[in-house]
Parts: sequence; structure tokens; C-alpha cells
Amino acid sequence: MSEDLYRTVTDFARDTPSWVHVFAEIGTDAGLLIFGVLFVVAWWRVRPADGRAVAIAALAPVATAFGYVVSETLKSLVDEERPCRAVVGAVASIAECPPYGDWSFPSNHSAIAGASAMALALAWRRIAWLTMPLAVVMASSRVFVGVHYPHDVAAGLVVGALAVILFVRLLTGPAQRLVETMRTSRSGAARWLAGPGPDVDLATAVPRQRTRGRRAAPRREPGRRRVS
Repeated sequence: MSEDLYRTVTDFARDTPSWVHVFAEIGTDAGLLIFGVLFVVAWWRVRPADGRAVAIAALAPVATAFGYVVSETLKSLVDEERPCRAVVGAVASIAECPPYGDWSFPSNHSAIAGASAMALALAWRRIAWLTMPLAVVMASSRVFVGVHYPHDVAAGLVVGALAVILFVRLLTGPAQRLVETMRTSRSGAARWLAGPGPDVDLATAVPRQRTRGRRAAPRREPGRRRVS
């Protein structure tokens, strides 16, 4: 079934204009650059927030790297041949077929895309509407250019996302404690990286009146005269 779907996608891809081929080839790497920029933006925007939010934003790119490592480990265990060599009767792939030994399952590009999308969604939930569809498009492009089966990219997305969830869940606590320690450090660089923390609005703070050692004068009720 996956081979039939692969043939259908690659036949369609061959009939598209050449500029679409170029876009599909560079689209995955361009998407990874977009994710990289979003990691920085996500960290920067939560610097004034509490330690947990900063910890998750800081863990996001590291968790993505962990997702890649998990995918690469699985790839070395499964040893599935690339469809651009294995599928009989398929058209030539748009992208150059990777060399023998660079296995197909799961797709590392898809794992990185899925991991990045999930990590950003955890660090910046409002951006999920962008990161999730972008990850799917990036993963699908690997089938479009002919270097992966559909099940390769589906597995890559799932593996990357699950690896990030596990990584962030296990390390958020230690990372939060590290952020809070950095915020009290004597190192300016450490404090800058950890962010200032929640802001205190001094403009709305009501100072306490000092009445120690004094007795407050009794208030005179209006409309009443003192009787002597």
C-alpha cells in the first residue's frame, strides 16, 4: 500500500513545474531554519515569565535534538532501503537518491520537523497553528521528492513529537531550578540568559504609612462642633 501511494505521489510530482521541484527540495531545510528562528523568539518572549516557562523554552531546541537522536537510532536498527532504489517501476526521484546505508525508516527530516513543532507548541502554544501544519508539509515533501515512503514520514513525525514530550516532561523540573539559580547568580551573562523573571509593577504598589511612635490624630466628623 505504501509503495502504491509512493508511486502515485512521485508520478504527480514529476508532472509539476520545475520551480515546484526546486521549492520542494529546499523547502524542508528552509522550514528547519524557520523553526530555528522561532526557537529564539519563543525563548526571548518568555524571559520575563516564571522559571517554568523559561525552562520549557530553553529545553525546546535540546528536545528537538533528542528527537533526532531517537530517529537516527531507529533508522540504524530497521535498515529499510530507500524507495528511490527499491520500488520497481517508480519514476526517478526529484532529489538525488541517498547512498546505500543511508536508510529510509524513519525519516530524520520528518522527525526533526515533528519534534520542532511539538517543542514550540509546548513553549508557545499560540504558535501551534503555524508549527504543526508546517511540520506536515515539510515531512510530505520528502515523499514528493522521492526519497521516503509515506510511512517513513508519518513515523518520523510521531517519533519526534513523542520524544519531545518525554524529554520535556522529565527535565522541566531540573531546568526550572537551574533557571532560578541563574537568576540569582553573580554572572551577568547567566542572569541575562535566564531572563529577569516576572516584573513587579511599582507604579501600582501602595506604600505603607509609617506610624510607629505616633498616635494618629482622631478624625473630626463633619458638621459637629467640639464642646468645651
